[in-house]
Amino acid sequence: MSDNYLLKLYHKTLKYPFGRALFSRMFAAKAPYFKTIKPTIETLEPNHCELTFKKRKAVANHIGTVHAIALCNGLEMAMGALAEATIPKHLRWIPKGMQVNYTAKADSDIRIVATSEPDAWVEGDLPVTVQGFRADGTLVIDGTITIYISAKPSKKKA
Repeated sequence: MSDNYLLKLYHKTLKYPFGRALFSRMFAAKAPYFKTIKPTIETLEPNHCELTFKKRKAVANHIGTVHAIALCNGLEMAMGALAEATIPKHLRWIPKGMQVNYTAKADSDIRIVATSEPDAWVEGDLPVTVQGFRADGTLVIDGTITIYISAKPSKKKA
């Protein structure tokens, strides 16, 4: 078992009824805009996160598809969970940029996947691949979120 705090919490909550929903609500509370899509983190492991959210009126645009910001919120949440579950303890991360392409209409429930390369977690820029899919498997959003990784500041003793 990993000593990563987020992975420990994820596996602990999975032991309870509705554990995924419980964990997802707890993680979404870290950034209130994540809650707007009501996501469920389906899979969380180092270098990989998958989440889903339902197409519903609150995330729909004027043409009845999932709106762009809801999709981006899903991408950012999956990337953030992946980063927290993967980054070595002596490092920290912050988002630096996001580039996305909308590739098809998002007219169903959405599955978001974030992935990173296992050996890439060193100081500097790290691209995280983020993609969203319709229920039929069609890619609806394809992107990269670049995060900047740096050493945590050393704690000074008084």
